[in-house]
This record gives sequence, C-alpha cells and structure tokens, in this order.
Amino acid sequence: MSYILGIDVGGTFTDFVAYNEQSREVTVWKDFSTPGDPSDGILNGLKQFPRRNEISGIRLGTTIATNAILERNGANVAFVTTQGFRDVPFIQRGNRRFHFNSRWVKPEPLLQRANSFEVIERVDCEGNIILPLDMDSLRRVADRIAERGDIKAISVCLLFSYINPQNEITARDYLASRFPDLPISISYDVLPKWKEYERASTTIADAYVKPIVTDQLGELESRIAEAVGAARVVVTKSNGGQTTVAGACEAPVQMTLSGPTGGVVAAQFIGSVTGEKNFVTIDMGGTSTDCSLIVNGTASLTTDFEVEWGIPIQVPMLDVRTIGAGGGSIAWIDKGGLLRVGPQSARSRPGPICYGRGGTEPTVTDANLVLGRINPDNFLGGTVALDADGARAGVKRLAERLSLSVDDAALAVIKIVNNNMVGAVRSVLIEKGESPDKFSLMFFGGAGPVHACDLLKDLSMSRAIIPVHPGQFSAFGFTATDARVDRQRTVQMTSNRMDHGRATQHLKELEADCLAQLHAQGFAGDISVERRVELRYHGQNYELSLPLRFTIFNDATAKELWAGFDKAHEERFGFNIPGEFIEIVNFNVTAVKRLSKPQVPKLARTSFAPKPISMRSVGYDEGRHDTPVYRREELMAGDTIQGPAVIEEAVSLVVLHPDQELLVDDYGNLHVSERQAR
Repeated sequence: MSYILGIDVGGTFTDFVAYNEQSREVTVWKDFSTPGDPSDGILNGLKQFPRRNEISGIRLGTTIATNAILERNGANVAFVTTQGFRDVPFIQRGNRRFHFNSRWVKPEPLLQRANSFEVIERVDCEGNIILPLDMDSLRRVADRIAERGDIKAISVCLLFSYINPQNEITARDYLASRFPDLPISISYDVLPKWKEYERASTTIADAYVKPIVTDQLGELESRIAEAVGAARVVVTKSNGGQTTVAGACEAPVQMTLSGPTGGVVAAQFIGSVTGEKNFVTIDMGGTSTDCSLIVNGTASLTTDFEVEWGIPIQVPMLDVRTIGAGGGSIAWIDKGGLLRVGPQSARSRPGPICYGRGGTEPTVTDANLVLGRINPDNFLGGTVALDADGARAGVKRLAERLSLSVDDAALAVIKIVNNNMVGAVRSVLIEKGESPDKFSLMFFGGAGPVHACDLLKDLSMSRAIIPVHPGQFSAFGFTATDARVDRQRTVQMTSNRMDHGRATQHLKELEADCLAQLHAQGFAGDISVERRVELRYHGQNYELSLPLRFTIFNDATAKELWAGFDKAHEERFGFNIPGEFIEIVNFNVTAVKRLSKPQVPKLARTSFAPKPISMRSVGYDEGRHDTPVYRREELMAGDTIQGPAVIEEAVSLVVLHPDQELLVDDYGNLHVSERQAR
C-alpha cells in the first residue's frame, strides 16, 4: 500500500486528503490550523492518520510566502539597480487608487529606501552594452551592504537586463562571492520582462520571502520526515503545478498564490471526469472566498496580480480573486449604523463564538447555526460540539443594536456575505467578457456548499455543483497536480521588422530552460511543451496572448501568426485592423510533466428514494420550514431531492431552498437547479 497525501493549510483549518494508489480509496479529514506556525497544524493532522508509514508522497499548498508578504514580516532586502533608478520601487506608478482622496497614501514597497543602492552600468533598449558594469561601484555597494549588518537578502534589477543580462549576472556572481550566506535574486531569473517597476517589484518580493521560505520549508520537510519517514514532499506553485522543496526555495515568489490553486486544479480534474467544461469556482473557507474561471476545461492564467494595490507580482499564476468573506468573517456595525460583514475574520483562534475557543463577536458560521442550517452535533463529523446558545446570544446582541429579530439579523449577515461573493463572481465573468448563462457554479471549501443555493438564486444562474469532498477539495486538487514550469521573456519585434532567427532562438532558449528546470527536479520522460506569444497593434497598451502552433519562425509561419492575431482581436473586441503593424511583446513557454491522477469511482444506483434521517427547523428568506435532513454518504447515483432540504456530510452541508431540486450524478457530485415543473 502507498498513499499520496494532499495538504491545504488554510487560515482556520488544515485539510488532508489521502489517496491510496492501489485500492483507489480516498480518506479525508481536517484539523484546526495553528496561527503563526502552519507546521504545527500539519504535524497535528498527520498524527490522526494511522498509516503514516505508508505515505509515499506529500503534496503541499502553503501560505508561507503569501503571509510573509501580507503581514510584512519578510527579510530586510537590499536593492541594487542602475545608477539613477534607485527610486523606481518608491515612485511606483503614476495612477492612484482613490483619485479624489487627498489623504490617500501609496503603499510602502517591501524594502527601505536606505537599502536601495546604485551601480554604474548601462544597457540600451536593443541590448547593447553602453557601459560595462563598473566593478568599483559594485564593490562600494557591497561594502555598504556589509556595513549595515541587517541585510538578509539581495535583489538585483538592472536596466534592460531582460534583453541582455550580462551585467546583472556579473553583479550576482560578485555579490555571491562577497555574501555567500545571503540569498540573491536577479530580475533575469525572476521576471525577464519589460516595465521597470513591475520587474523590480517582483524581484524584490522574491528576495523578501526567500529566507523565511527556505527556513520554514526546510524545517517542515525535516519534521515531516520524522513523522512519516522518507515521503517525497513537493509544493504547489501559483501556476497550479508542483515543484520540489528545493525548487520552491530557489524561486519562492512562485508560491505567492499556492494555497487557492488546489481547488481550481481539482475543479478542472472533476470537470474532465464528468464532461463539464465551464465553471465559476467558489472556494469559501473560514477566512476568505476565492473565485476563478474555467473555460473549455482550462483555468485562466494571469501575470496581473497585486498582493495589495500598487505592489505587483507578475509571475504566472492561476487567475484567482480573493475577498474577505468566509465562515469566520465577523459581523459588525460601522459608524453610520450599517451592518457590515468582514473582511476581518475570527480565524481558528479565537474563532466564531460557537467554536467555544474564546470568540466573542458573531460571525457567518454563528448566523448559519442560529438559522438551523448547521447541526451543532455534527460539526466536523461530530468531533467538535458547537455552542448554539453562545452563537444565538452573540447574534442577539447584534439584533438588538439593529432593532431586528434574531433570525432577521442572522439572515442579514448571510445576505451581506452572499452579496460580497456575488460581486466577486460577476467581476470574474465581466472582466473576461463571458456570459453567465454558459457557466455552472462549483462550490467547495467548508463553507462554500452552505451558501451554494443562496448564490445560485442571487446570481440567477442555472446550476450549482457541489463536488465530492468539498471541505477538503483544495487538498484533493493537490493530489491531481502535474509538475509545471512557466518561463517568459520580453522580445520586442514588429511585423515589419521581424528577425526570424532571433525569435526562433528565444523560443528554443525558453524551452530549454523549462526542460532543464523539470529535469533538475527529477522529472523525465514525456514532457509536453506549450508556446504562446503576446501581441498587440502598434500603439496599443495591452496585449492578446495567442498559442504558437510552430517552433520555427519564417515568412510563412509569421504570416499565419499575423492573420491569427487579426482574427483573435476581432473575436475579443469586435474589430480588427488588417495591415496595421503588429508588435510582439512577450514569449511564454510552459513545460508540463503529466503525473498520475486519482481515479474517482462511480456510485451505485438504486431504485429506492433517499430517506431523511431527521427533521429540523431551518430559516429561509420567507421564514422557517420544517426541513428534512439527509446524509450525503447515503445518497446514490441518480437520486433526486426536492427542496426544502439539508444534505449533511462530515465537514459541510447543502441548504436546498423550497423552489430548488438536487440530482446526484454518477460520481457523487450534487447538481442543484431550479425545481422543474412536473
């Protein structure tokens, strides 16, 4: 026997999925996360698995890099750049988040200005070295870094190094010889693309998290080895692919969005099994809700990501939008007397009032408990008893301040958090120019299914899907990840000034780099390679990404590319400009090593209608209903349930409205839609 273990470390819970490669059984469980030390939550959860010595691989989604940036507790970073450009991270962009707020202050970069240094060198926009790197100036910078004594990492970002990195590599090699114990990040390795601020910000972020990621992942790997033996530990990157611990420490900025990617990968996998291709995924946990779009079976990828407004990190990552809406989101009243929910969260400690861990402020989970949606005796499969009286008392205090009944106050909390999620879903669809009517909603996370039927009504969409193991769905996704490397590079050419040889050479170099990285991580054999190019009409400021169906540029393939761009531009924007000069901006190459996936068994079918296990009073918009309660594990393929109803499982539940119905598919996924006339 051998098990692949997926672990998702969240703000409130750490989720575990163990997949038996021989029997194909899936075992799921979760435990409370440990604030400030995610490794404790992981080790505590591992102790609950009786066959630890049979674990052959662990696939981990981690928030180490994310939290270091969000909480501003990364390393003290030195920034080395071309003379005259030390203030690029501080000037940032010319836009403002709030145009009419004179008190708004732009965000602070991830370093102090005193740690920003300049060297004498110059490369022009064609990649020609105008001034070789002046070693005396570099030595002076090294001396100043040594004098400060508190520098823990170095970032190097020289002008136009994405075209010609010679000076940047020379600087890296010298600084590495002077400071062998300090990690060094250079922009050519991290983000060899144009736009100085974005490139500098991403390189600084990589250096900022390197020491803490290296320390914590190294310690975690050793502690896991002590607990389970010689299991191979890999980490999921922001692009949905996995890498070794050594690979993660080498490029930690690639893990900025590690955790939320698991659910997107799992949704793609379940879609491939069931034949569904278009989803909006909604992952609602204890602290936040993550939304993403899957179109034709493929998740959207982006490099347009900011950890907070104005601090970009432009590495390839799955396009996941996060808002502060979770089961632990706190309900509060603002200065104007209006009810608000989140983004503050009670997290795992002190947690919602009903957890009995010291929480005093009512949360979304408390509101659901008051409305009878959550069974206080079946939380986490009955392993945690919820304090229903405490939750009701907390919501009652809120209700008195709002002059509402307790049920109405609880419903108001639910409606507000639902409305926050509706806004996130609509923005994901509108920004991609997609029509909601061709998408299904896929809900997961511990709290996602609880709100699925509410959001289905609020969004006026046709169907919601609650997959198997929704409470551990992201951890399940980690068991289905592939090994993946993305490399990108700015290559500025135009259709009237094409250098076919240079373009072909750049593609070959990027492909060789991707393959070398996968080989270094121990992956070999059949590796698929995808090539893309970002194009725009001359004078435009935004690009369209097109797949390259060839590996060599020549007159014929270039002509095919220009015609393809004209067609794509018309499809996206409703017009094109045939004959206009087209600019090539960036080349992107992705190499993927496909790994084995868990096999989802089919459920048996039965001729008997499902039977409820109990009845309880549940609060809906129109009032309370005596509602039948079903156990999800007792449902069979083809079963249908008419609302109102509650479908419970160990770590989540579905609240079916009176005008909705539910169907169980062959694989155990629940499909919710408006009740059809019979």
